[in-house]
Amino acid sequence: MADSTFDIVSKVDKMEADNAVNQARKEIDQRYDFKGVGASVEWSGEKILLKASSEERVKAVLDVVQSKFIKRGITLKSLDAGEPYASGKEFRIEIALKQGIDQKAAKEIGKIIREEGPKSVKSQIQGDELRVSSKSRDDLQEVIRLLKAADFEVDLQFVNFR
Repeated sequence: MADSTFDIVSKVDKMEADNAVNQARKEIDQRYDFKGVGASVEWSGEKILLKASSEERVKAVLDVVQSKFIKRGITLKSLDAGEPYASGKEFRIEIALKQGIDQKAAKEIGKIIREEGPKSVKSQIQGDELRVSSKSRDDLQEVIRLLKAADFEVDLQFVNFR
C-alpha cells in the first residue's frame, strides 16, 4: 500500500483579502470619526497601504482593517503590519500578506513532528510548504491535531490529504 500524504501550507486567499480591504474602505468612508482626516485603505502592489492625518487615526484605520480580515476568516498571523511612519503631512502603515512557510518555521514544524508525532511519520520541506507522509492515515490525523494545538507565528492550512 502506498503512503498517505498531506501538505502543510500557509496561504491567504487573495479574493477574501480583497473583499476585506473593500469592506474596510466602505466603513472608513462612512464613519464620522474618519471624516476630514484623510483616512484611506488601498492596495499598493502586493501590500495594503493605510493613510491618515495622524498616528492615532492611522492606528484606528489598522483596527478596522484587522477586524474586517477576522470577519472574512483570515487570521492576523497572516498579516505583517509595519509601524506607522510619517510621509509628508500624513502617516502611513504598510501591511504585507504572509504567503508560504519560511525555512525557520518549516524546520520548527518538522522538529515538532519528529519529536512529538508518531514514529512512522516523515516530513520534508518542499519550497515554501511541507509534505508529511506515513503509511497510516490515523498517524497523519494525529500530526494535524498536534500541529493545530501548537502555536506558530504563521497560519497553517492542511491540504491535499491523500
